[in-house]
Amino acid sequence: MSTAIGMVELNSISRGIDVCDSMVKAAQVELLRGSTVCPGKYFVLVSGDTGSVRASVAEGVKCGGDRVVDTLLLPNVHPQLASSLGRGKRPVPQGAIGVLEFYSVSSAIVAADLAVKAAEVTLIDVRLGGAIGGKGYVTLCGDVGAVRAAVAAASRDKAMLDGATVIPKPSQEVYRSLL
Repeated sequence: MSTAIGMVELNSISRGIDVCDSMVKAAQVELLRGSTVCPGKYFVLVSGDTGSVRASVAEGVKCGGDRVVDTLLLPNVHPQLASSLGRGKRPVPQGAIGVLEFYSVSSAIVAADLAVKAAEVTLIDVRLGGAIGGKGYVTLCGDVGAVRAAVAAASRDKAMLDGATVIPKPSQEVYRSLL
């Protein structure tokens, strides 16, 4: 069964927590994250089968009302994306490193999925909003050619892309800083 990811972002923390509760009660979904986003926003991220995620997001939008600022429904996500958005252990980086920075949380999620579907790379982390001005960024690693291909594929949304880089031979200190 394929996994979908759904997100509702709000401009109210209190309403966001209420929306989080309503979304997990509305359908059989896993809460990947419910947290604040700079500056003073809140987002709820769930995963599950596409129908359940769709129902959960719809309930979140209904409960959030005029406080909803963004939504995302991404069906058939790559398994690495779902695990990197959860609170699991991150993989140890090896090889080249790619970094993609976006102005929005949802753009970073979509880009991470595109990157791991485009090339044989490993997602190191998908950082969403907290203490980074509401932005999102993706770090990934692998063979330099694969990392370049993944970064190129995930950089197509130029409107929301703030920057991207590929480091072919990172120092050990950079690897450690990503953990």
